[in-house]
Amino acid sequence: QVHLVESGGRLVQAGGSLRLSCAASGRTFSSYSMGWFRQAPGKEREFVAAISRNGGITYYTDSVKGRFTISRDNAKNTVYLQMNSLKAEDTAVYYCAARPLITSAGIRDATKYDYWGQGTQVTVSS
Repeated sequence: QVHLVESGGRLVQAGGSLRLSCAASGRTFSSYSMGWFRQAPGKEREFVAAISRNGGITYYTDSVKGRFTISRDNAKNTVYLQMNSLKAEDTAVYYCAARPLITSAGIRDATKYDYWGQGTQVTVSS
């Protein structure tokens, strides 16, 4: 069982930056691949970024490549999402999620994640 708590979301102007954090409970954090997803009003939840268990491999959706960076600190049981050059279309509730799979197959698929946080609201004003 993994309990996830996101933080760091707030209102920011377009072009600004935010860093989201996701703190995980438990002593097996390093056994999980971690992902960030987002859901805007009236839209389906979509993949944003993911990171392998040791942090060596990262994945991004095309719309955030070059602007967002996912990282993790296994000693602190925390995964981060650094978001730069924010745009109005980045406005959404951001969720972190964990999956105990070794394979990268389905890493962009929300249904392949077992544990989810409650979400943190990011609002980008244009």
